[in-house]
Amino acid sequence: MPEIKSSLLIALLTSTGLSASVLAEETVEALDAYDVAEEIVVTGRVLFSDQVNSLKAPTPIIDVPQSLSLYTAGEILERGFTSVAAIVDYTPGVSNTQGEGHRDAIVFRGVRSTADFYIDGARDDVQYYRPLYNLEQVEILRGPNALLFGRGGTGGVLNRVTKKGMIGESFTTAQASIDTFGAYGVQVDSNFDAGENAAFRINAMYEGLNNHRDFFDGERVGFNPTAKFLLGEDTIVDVSYEYIDHERFIDRGIPTGEDGRPVEAFKDIVFGDPEVNVTTLKANLFRAAVQHQFSDNVKGNVSAFYGDYDKFYGNFYASSYDEANTPNQVTLDGYEDQTNRENLILSGNLVAEGKTGRIGHTLIGGVEYIATSSDQYRFNAFWDTTSDDNEIFDIARPLNLVNGIGVNASGVATTNDFSVDLNDDTRVDIDAFSVYIQDQIELAEWADLVIGARYDSFDIEVYNVPADEVRTRKDDRVSPRFGVILKPQENTSIYASYSESFLPRSGEQFANINGANNELDPDTYKNLEAGIKWDFSDKLSLTAAVFEIEKSSPQVADSDPETLDVIDSKISGFEFQVIGKVTDHWFISAGYSYLDGEQVNRSGDTGLRPQELPEHMLSIWNNIRLTDNFGVGLGMTYQDESFINNSNTAVLPSFTRFDAAAYYDVSDNMRVQLNVENLTDKTYFPTSHSTHQVTVAPPLNARLAVTVSF
Repeated sequence: MPEIKSSLLIALLTSTGLSASVLAEETVEALDAYDVAEEIVVTGRVLFSDQVNSLKAPTPIIDVPQSLSLYTAGEILERGFTSVAAIVDYTPGVSNTQGEGHRDAIVFRGVRSTADFYIDGARDDVQYYRPLYNLEQVEILRGPNALLFGRGGTGGVLNRVTKKGMIGESFTTAQASIDTFGAYGVQVDSNFDAGENAAFRINAMYEGLNNHRDFFDGERVGFNPTAKFLLGEDTIVDVSYEYIDHERFIDRGIPTGEDGRPVEAFKDIVFGDPEVNVTTLKANLFRAAVQHQFSDNVKGNVSAFYGDYDKFYGNFYASSYDEANTPNQVTLDGYEDQTNRENLILSGNLVAEGKTGRIGHTLIGGVEYIATSSDQYRFNAFWDTTSDDNEIFDIARPLNLVNGIGVNASGVATTNDFSVDLNDDTRVDIDAFSVYIQDQIELAEWADLVIGARYDSFDIEVYNVPADEVRTRKDDRVSPRFGVILKPQENTSIYASYSESFLPRSGEQFANINGANNELDPDTYKNLEAGIKWDFSDKLSLTAAVFEIEKSSPQVADSDPETLDVIDSKISGFEFQVIGKVTDHWFISAGYSYLDGEQVNRSGDTGLRPQELPEHMLSIWNNIRLTDNFGVGLGMTYQDESFINNSNTAVLPSFTRFDAAAYYDVSDNMRVQLNVENLTDKTYFPTSHSTHQVTVAPPLNARLAVTVSF
């Protein structure tokens, strides 16, 4: 079976939000035509495959009372996606944020996150750019939901499902690519049949990085062998090891001017140091999962994950710019940051189906234990000319700064030392224990009720090295989830749901619980949502939802430090997506989201809009097969303007980008594909981190890839 052909066909038939009834018919056609393996069909038909139970049980999309988007391995290949950010660009309700040039960072419905990432349902909270080479699918769930994921998940989560060994199959798929910037890559996916009860699979990648910005370079290596074993008819074991080695230049963008917008005249200038601005990551990840079928109605899952991460990044960046008074000068700040983290995650759950009278039940219960050890330190820049972390330089291409040595705006030689000003040095240990239960109740063929709750106990101990002080804190929280699903007909579901999540005061990255932080309760997030999922033809599907997220953040009262004020803010919105085949040769995926919100403080509404909250976002992708061997794609993504900062003084302008693709199947085993980004060669600024750190998007560029299978 040509693996590439099957994957590409499924890409045309599956995508974000496509519900079960559409996929069931289309995957049957794929089976007839290409003998697609059953595991691939399962992955496309349900939100999570049998091997991964992030929803704790495989569930048809039409029965999930929550907004979600899926991207299969086939669609990732078909669309030419090479990063998490590229996927987010075409997903309604979510957007990218800069991530300081060294990590994936997503804004889920107006809530920024650098830690709500999962791999095979296990927390993956270290900050880095996640590769796609070894994925079966990417799943983006929107809305807080601690029942499924525990702490975090404040606006949503992104889960990566990795490829597993496939028993009874032997195949190899390889791809080589190069783009117009000079970046190149190779990746291989090989599955080895080892008899009736075992299979081995290896995914590997190498990328040489390059882009449109001065000094940018880097490389990424990924190696992921896996094995699957059948221990009798009722037990499946999957084991996996992944090695990651990444290095890249950090580019934190350009400053904004007097009008609060990015200074376009600086679009070719890098406000950093060609030698200092770099990030590295080395990680060793071990995963194991056991599934056992106790009976026709009871299944158990046990999984273990261990991750050892060594992350470093150092950088200079524009911290201040005064266009009115000193238009030719910029102030640089900088720091070096090191994180060494170990995560151990053990989880298990039981899924049982049964009836009480005429009422059906799918009962899910489980436990999870997480042990995290995270050592981190940060040194601020320290200039010998200012005895401070800030120094002023003339704006030029390049800046007069290399390896921390340069000439400042006054013409004086200056040298930085990253060993003088210690900003932070902490040793963190976390023990988190969770227990949860959920019942999906079938009241009738047309009505389901979902009800459940999760108890989380979060213990953190922080040793602050400079202060020689140990602080501890324990948070206990019960997070409920409710949902009602009405199915007036088989191809339609109408749902309403309520869910909660929370974020401890130590934050996403366990920075500290020093000072007043140790006295405050966690932030809480509540999501109220209603939506519809409708397959209005046998090949085309619509999903739509309205929602409101409420954040409650306790803060020490100004008038009385011994009391707390609870500050609420709300983000509301609407999103929809149409996905499927308009004709036998035309596939479309179109999404739109509307987001609104207002900042709130102790005095009430401020009249200010939350940062990174574009009011309108729109994306559309068309794939048209012109002949049996040749097809084209055309896409557009639009993002409305948003505020870079909470003071609403800096603006990220709106932009519209057009993309295209063309592919030709040379044979059943070989495809040549060209993806073109930014067809109109538009200058635009897609993301930011803070007022004077705005990303400059790539100009017109193209990537050529050749994929073969044998």
